[in-house]
Amino acid sequence: MSVRRDMKSMSQVRELLRELESGREDPDGFFGLCLSLLGDTDTRTHFLDVIKPLLSGHEHIHSQLTAIFLEYFSKDEADELELALTQSLYETKLTKPDHQPYKSYADLTAVTSGVDQSNVNDGAVVAENQAVARWTLNTEVHNTTCAIRNTNKDNDDLKVTKSTRSQRRRQRKKPHLLKNPSGPRPVLLWFRRDLRMWDNPALIGCLELGAPVIPVFLWNAVEEEGPGVTVATGGASKYWLHQALVSLNRSLEQRRSHLVTLKAEASSLTALQGLITETGAASVVATALYEPWLKERDDSVWEKLEKQGVKCHIYHSYCLRDPYTVSTRGVGLRGIGSVSHFMSCCQQNPGSGLTSPLDAPAALPAPSAWPQGCPLVDLGLARMPRRKDGTEIDWAVNIRKSWDFSEEGAQAHLEAFLRDGVYRYEKESSRADEPNTSSLSPYLHFGQLSARSLLRDARGARCRSPKFQRKLAWRDLAYWQLCLFPDLPWESLRPPYKALRWSSDRVHLKAWQRGYTGYPLVDAAMRQLWQTGWMNNYMRHVVASFLISYLHIAWQEGYRWFQDTLVDADVAIDAMMWQNGGMCGLDHWNFVMHPVDAALTCDPYGTYVRQWCPELKALPNDLIHKPWKCPASMLRRAGVVLGGNYPERIVVDLEERRAQSLQDVASVRRRFREFVDQRSGCDLVPVPARLVQEALGSMEDVVSREGTGFLLPVITRMEFKHQSEDPDRQDNPYSAVLKGYVSRKRDETIAFLNERDFTASVMCENTQRRERLERDWCLLEGLPQPIVSRGRARRTPTRDPYSKVPGGVAVPHR
Repeated sequence: MSVRRDMKSMSQVRELLRELESGREDPDGFFGLCLSLLGDTDTRTHFLDVIKPLLSGHEHIHSQLTAIFLEYFSKDEADELELALTQSLYETKLTKPDHQPYKSYADLTAVTSGVDQSNVNDGAVVAENQAVARWTLNTEVHNTTCAIRNTNKDNDDLKVTKSTRSQRRRQRKKPHLLKNPSGPRPVLLWFRRDLRMWDNPALIGCLELGAPVIPVFLWNAVEEEGPGVTVATGGASKYWLHQALVSLNRSLEQRRSHLVTLKAEASSLTALQGLITETGAASVVATALYEPWLKERDDSVWEKLEKQGVKCHIYHSYCLRDPYTVSTRGVGLRGIGSVSHFMSCCQQNPGSGLTSPLDAPAALPAPSAWPQGCPLVDLGLARMPRRKDGTEIDWAVNIRKSWDFSEEGAQAHLEAFLRDGVYRYEKESSRADEPNTSSLSPYLHFGQLSARSLLRDARGARCRSPKFQRKLAWRDLAYWQLCLFPDLPWESLRPPYKALRWSSDRVHLKAWQRGYTGYPLVDAAMRQLWQTGWMNNYMRHVVASFLISYLHIAWQEGYRWFQDTLVDADVAIDAMMWQNGGMCGLDHWNFVMHPVDAALTCDPYGTYVRQWCPELKALPNDLIHKPWKCPASMLRRAGVVLGGNYPERIVVDLEERRAQSLQDVASVRRRFREFVDQRSGCDLVPVPARLVQEALGSMEDVVSREGTGFLLPVITRMEFKHQSEDPDRQDNPYSAVLKGYVSRKRDETIAFLNERDFTASVMCENTQRRERLERDWCLLEGLPQPIVSRGRARRTPTRDPYSKVPGGVAVPHR
């Protein structure tokens, strides 16, 4: 067994030697792997024989390995090893010419002297060349021996420690930073937001170039932030990015590579140019970004690099289609802003965005040496504030406890969801007290999961949830809208709603941000966001409706807070959803979440509120979402003090606030009639030039107005249309406030159980009636009473088909 293991180790070492010759491994790493595979004894015995093939064309690598080998072992062993090495080198050079990179000594001499081999025909010249070659080899042996002796002298003079050895190794690597000119020049793999190994087209594209790969990550906060008030890089998302880069570097190290991080203080272009100069890279590979300011920066970088002779390879990562290539030609503009219209555009456009996922590479070819970077902590992504006494405030402690930031964690989340949660997603994704959602949004944002592979897995699952697949289409739709409207993160798309009277009450805004509004469901959601950096989609609708429709605070305030506190903060998605919720986007939410009624849908038993608002955990289920209705005695027994350990409501009359919001919308629509279609009552939005050019064949969807250009009717909430027609009417039949429901699935279950119980009760009543009639007849006829068997009740069979509930929910037997 040991012999077989030794043979396997030697075969692995020879495989590593081939990688060393091809430049995919460095001498230090090769020597360390040999030690781990062979051990100290076998390395001391066989290492010199293993590296003999390097004398054929890789003499400088052989010299480095020899120095490392002698430096590792003690002085007493070095003298013997020196003699053995010199003899081995001499014999190899003279007795085995077939291992040379040239066919003969004449070839070697011809190359070194600049004489072409075809002109060497004279025997005297050949003999002379052989003599010169032997002198050259003897000189190399002498130089190697001198180098060994100098190394031994250094070991005698200095007491070598582990730190000094590492320092000298780094110094030895600097002169060899550029690869051998005869080999392929390295390629820079610029990681931005696809931080994964699995299904990464850019990573596979690097391998197809057949050159050493140098993974790099550049950080320039000004470029990432963009113009305006986008808050593109909030605190929570930057902390996730830091942890994701740590996990990415770990994955690269498993593939014999590592991530070079660099703070691009001047610009990303300057940093890339410095890396290209330092490494001699011939290509730059990256994945496209879709934010307008980042795309503009990238286009400028690619153009300038290509002028310098550097090849740039750009790969796309999306779900359905590249957002910049989606055209409305053949589909028209009617319905723009809806996900159905966007999916129709994707289907009408030529080509397919969904292809087979790519496997993760087993190893990456490494360069002979690495460029100088900076520690990841110097980028400041996970910087924590400090108190006056110098102690650090670790605000991300709960985020670390709540998430696994690695690509493996993303795969585990996905597998758990496809195994269990996807079966409840269609009808129960609104539940906040149950894990019915995927929780994959941060992994998708930072590219630790591929969108197309996720869509493929969702379509291949046993339960193919259409609702979940549409969520992925919503993601692409958000980027498409951001490409069409670059001002989306800070400018309202519907002109009339820019004039809405938003409240500037900073006290209410602060209470909403910190989860002290007095409405338990809203407070629980905002506290979950603050502590874990996440909440599910339904709860985001709840808190957004409360901020806009009941507190009358502008949607931009909610957008900025979400961008700073969400670990999955995405400019395109957050801007689109907050504008839709704030009545300013291309779509109108046809609903408003009531902070109390919504609890019946997402938290009917108060479990969610008890988790994040523990001061209310002793209240009963039917009053935990409205503690102001609890009797004073109940509050005392539960230990709840309104205005003390739990806040009073910041607004009391929700219906009045909601009515005021509708009046404000009707007022601005009357003031800006030029932006309201008088035929349909829909709002009109200025159309970008790109859409106008695409829709020239279907201009019936576009309204032309002088002074405003082309205007497009967009989806408008029915209650707004009705309120504008009859502003004095109080009871709007199209009220968008949703009444909460316990659960559609539970409603079906309860209906089934009631039906079964009714049938059983009717059968029991008929049996009792028949027994009573039989007893009365026996009594009248003077006959003995019938014997009623009171046997032991039998258990219902486990596989009784009549005890199954629609949807596969098991019903406990009483």
